[in-house]
Amino acid sequence: MHRVFIDGQEGTTGLQIRDRLQGRRDLQLLEIDPERRKDPAARRALINEADVLITCLPDDAARESIGLIDNPRTRVIDPSTAHRTADGWVYGFPELRPGQRDAIRSARRVAVPGCHATGFLALVVPLVARGLLPRDARVVARSLTGYSGAGRKTIQAYEQADAARREQLRGPRPYALTLQHKHLPEMRALAGLDRVPFFEPVIGDFYKGMLVSVPLFADALSQPATPAAVHELYASYYAGEPFIRVMPPGGQGALDEGYLSALGCNDTNRLDVFVFGGPDQILLVARLDNLGKGASGAAVQNMNLMLGTPEDTGLD
Repeated sequence: MHRVFIDGQEGTTGLQIRDRLQGRRDLQLLEIDPERRKDPAARRALINEADVLITCLPDDAARESIGLIDNPRTRVIDPSTAHRTADGWVYGFPELRPGQRDAIRSARRVAVPGCHATGFLALVVPLVARGLLPRDARVVARSLTGYSGAGRKTIQAYEQADAARREQLRGPRPYALTLQHKHLPEMRALAGLDRVPFFEPVIGDFYKGMLVSVPLFADALSQPATPAAVHELYASYYAGEPFIRVMPPGGQGALDEGYLSALGCNDTNRLDVFVFGGPDQILLVARLDNLGKGASGAAVQNMNLMLGTPEDTGLD
């Protein structure tokens, strides 16, 4: 029986993780008295009782929570941005590259990837690893996401708005227009790129779901490649992966009258990879649930690996 403490279980990601862990017979969820959830002594006691601490908190609060560990036994899974490129931490994307699962299994500290970064890396890492995309390439990415990824305040803004404000929120809204989105450091570093990607995130009027797109000009690749060749590369790279599906070329059978829905992986831990395009241009798209494979599902997947339980437990 493994003991798990979710520090910050009242937030969107924490609640999703708790829901996924409820009812598991191999786990004991440690609960803090709601009136003492900000009491450092009460939190310290539970943190050090846990086999696994999951910090569903803002960056500084996550660092503070981890700082309360005073034993060598408690392992950490951190869904915040605080440690994704930090020394001594393992990046929690099992499918990223060969050896990543083994690194997670033996890790004491695992950082859960950002949702945008998960889609971006799923598309870019195989191309860099196979030498098709140069490391010094100028990579552009766009991500359309549901509003739940922005946290409780934004969720309330969408769901509690009056009629006039609700009308204003219906259209897609680009954000992070300073081009300094917090996922960019991990997107560059984990992809092995020399340059920071040009990244445009867009929030849409839907609760959850995500499409991350990377457009490529064929003549910017290291060698000539067609959409079919790129599709074959992904199929080989992700062969046997339980949570990543390489969809039929051109999205055949997965489109709705020519449209690609951002909601197709909702309530799953799945990530779908699509390849579109023609002789000169290739469009790569990753689809995922920003609260699933992009957050809570990824945390549970990493925890399963760390505890030696079947990887898909609670995620099928």
